[in-house]
Amino acid sequence: MTDMTGPTTDETTKLIGRVLRWSLAGLVLGAGFWLGARTLRGVPGSHNVPFEHWYGNWPAVVIAAGLFTLFLLGFARPRRQADWRHAGAYTAFLISLFTEMFGLPLTIYVLASILGLPAGLFGMNESHLWAFALDRLRLLPLSRGVYLVMVVSLALIFLGASLVVIGWGTVYGGRDRLVTHGIYRHLRHPQYLGLILIIIAFNLQWPTLPTLLMAPVLMVMYMRLARREDQELARRFGRAFLEYVARTPAFMPGWSALSGRSLARSQ
Repeated sequence: MTDMTGPTTDETTKLIGRVLRWSLAGLVLGAGFWLGARTLRGVPGSHNVPFEHWYGNWPAVVIAAGLFTLFLLGFARPRRQADWRHAGAYTAFLISLFTEMFGLPLTIYVLASILGLPAGLFGMNESHLWAFALDRLRLLPLSRGVYLVMVVSLALIFLGASLVVIGWGTVYGGRDRLVTHGIYRHLRHPQYLGLILIIIAFNLQWPTLPTLLMAPVLMVMYMRLARREDQELARRFGRAFLEYVARTPAFMPGWSALSGRSLARSQ
């Protein structure tokens, strides 16, 4: 006789998917903070990891880019063609970032040439270019500058990743209903805000020419995507969604009122 009380195959698959996603989130955050702790422990030395020992670490490039790409695909859950384009652009940002962070530092070569400095001057600490700039301008010693950019960037990465994960978890439980509880009581697009915060964090921690150029493009892209989703939800849920928009900001206070008026006019 078949046991009708046990979980179905579909429920089991969903449970496994959720476990894998939460494990991935923990792995990404754990790896980020391990790297941060490793960096901060070595900060007192002005040049604690020489150029030739830090760069050319291609396994680190593959692992870091792979982890964050899986995190993006697992929690942002692209479905439509436009979603996949956005995910592709974000993945290109991650690959470019980690290639320069651990592999081949093209930005360092360009900067060293402009400043008339040997590229070998830039070890791990010196490659935190905002900290290096503060030191060169005599505003903050290199060690303190590295502490500053690492602590701020790690805090933003943690906040951004948390918004992405919590947003996914809330929507996942909402099925086909208009989700206005949990994190969505405070923000309409916490996942997109989280992805934007991660972009800002990485450009604080390890700025490169490609990622600095890509950052504003990606931010505008996700803001436009949020706008399109608002329009779709307004058509689907009507007045209930417009009332939700009127009281809940998209990314920051003040956004909701503007969005609500423009959405109401478009209906």
